[in-house]
Amino acid sequence: MTLPAANAREPALPVTLADVEAARPIVAAAVVRTPILHAPRLSQLTGADVYVKYENFQVTASFKERGAVAKLARLSGEEGKRGVIAMSAGNHAQVVAYHGTRLGIATTIVMPETTPQVKVLATEAYGARVVLHGESVGDAEHKALEIAAAEGLIFVHPYDDPDVIAGQGSLALEMIEDAPPLDCVLVPVGGGGLISGMAIAMHGRAPRTKVIGVEAALYPAMWSELNGIPRESGGPTLAEGIAVRNVGRLTTPIIRALVTDMVLVEEPALERAVNALLTLQKTLAEGAGAAGLAALLSDPERFRGQKVGLVLSGGSIDPRVLAAILMRELERDSRIVSFRLTILDRPGMLGRISTLLGKLGANILEVHHRRTFLDVPAKGTRLDLTVETRDQYHADAIHRALQDEGLQVQRLGAGGAEW
Repeated sequence: MTLPAANAREPALPVTLADVEAARPIVAAAVVRTPILHAPRLSQLTGADVYVKYENFQVTASFKERGAVAKLARLSGEEGKRGVIAMSAGNHAQVVAYHGTRLGIATTIVMPETTPQVKVLATEAYGARVVLHGESVGDAEHKALEIAAAEGLIFVHPYDDPDVIAGQGSLALEMIEDAPPLDCVLVPVGGGGLISGMAIAMHGRAPRTKVIGVEAALYPAMWSELNGIPRESGGPTLAEGIAVRNVGRLTTPIIRALVTDMVLVEEPALERAVNALLTLQKTLAEGAGAAGLAALLSDPERFRGQKVGLVLSGGSIDPRVLAAILMRELERDSRIVSFRLTILDRPGMLGRISTLLGKLGANILEVHHRRTFLDVPAKGTRLDLTVETRDQYHADAIHRALQDEGLQVQRLGAGGAEW
């Protein structure tokens, strides 16, 4: 659903283009000016002309360094001595810890108990005191505010802060200067700090570029707010970095005025996007960082032929989750396939099947040979095979060949369910 167009007059908003431009030298002095590069293989995959802004190249692998630096650098000496506290599912935690330590400011971070361990350990390694609390970022925020009040700490909000929003806008200024004119940019949205800053910059400096937000379908807080359609929020998402249930007080009016549209992406699209960025672009993206590409993959006709900028906002992903995504994508592409065979339990059967698979060019990855199931004949056995194949056509050819041998065969899908 496309949002109402902004008024021709400059809207009265809590952050302005002047604020973004004032924050830029502060950001430029402390963070990497990341490249925005043309992505021919993603362009071929999606049908759009794709340019990727690699914020995973930051020291902490996240765009959030920009907003955190803009905030921390403007603290008074007295505020810096008191120390700061933040809540985060991971990236904001790491950047506040890293730049706080660099600036000599003590940091405390409250993180949901569901935060990937890789992000918890990274935050501690940057020098922060980490407190794990609750299931969501909202739970962590309540705890952080309690600790801030009890200990006199300065609260650094991950998105609903004018300095943070202005700092994030520096990303858009770089895109405007370093890329050809873009038809649109696809921006991951949690609380909305990044897209707010970017929309302000694009509205002021490149008004023909549409700014489109992308949320995980399981956490549609901003989409629901803007469209006035309540949707349930919650559940395990690959994009935990944008798994936010509450919209921002400052970010919402900015997004309502300047953002063209807000779209939702499902979990399979997020998985596919993470896989594509790794295998085609050879770069690491967390689920939230891949949200823009997930939107492209979900609705390619909408963006076909357009110059599209993607913000790869972060690269902190649990290695185990990444490994699971890669294996699941191989299964979706029928490059790893499982078959269940019921065969006679007699010498030579395994050899006969493995010889056939070898002739067909299938590489056997796993074999499970079981005799104890009651639905298998007493003189029979169940054989589960997982094989590596070239593509769907090859997998189908193997299936037919096993059947032609007189074998009882079932194709299994991901997780062992019947095909």
